[in-house]
Amino acid sequence: MNDNNNNEIIFEKLKPRLKTWIELDGEVVFGTGRVALFQAIEETGSIRQASQKLGMSYRAAWGKIKATEDRLGIRLVEKHAGGHQSGATLTPQGKELMNTFQQFKKDSEMAIDKLFARYFNKLNVK
Repeated sequence: MNDNNNNEIIFEKLKPRLKTWIELDGEVVFGTGRVALFQAIEETGSIRQASQKLGMSYRAAWGKIKATEDRLGIRLVEKHAGGHQSGATLTPQGKELMNTFQQFKKDSEMAIDKLFARYFNKLNVK
């Protein structure tokens, strides 16, 4: 195999990685961890079950939710106490934030892939 073909094979294996989150005044507002938490709340209907599913304490999960709500000034998770209706659901704003962030992350990754190819496809990798 010649060097040029080898370089092409190596380039095909290179992948950029991107961690994306949103901050306000240096504090995390939303990111992939909170997306996972919100998805788990949607799936389980419970903050406690969602936190267990993700291997975190209820207190940590509630703290992340509360911090995001406080920083944005909107309610994202609705808690229902008592009876057979106990549990939690995402508010419409919570669902919108989760879906918008997921689309933003997907679009960001596509843009990074394009930029990576533009800048690194000329790289002489050995």
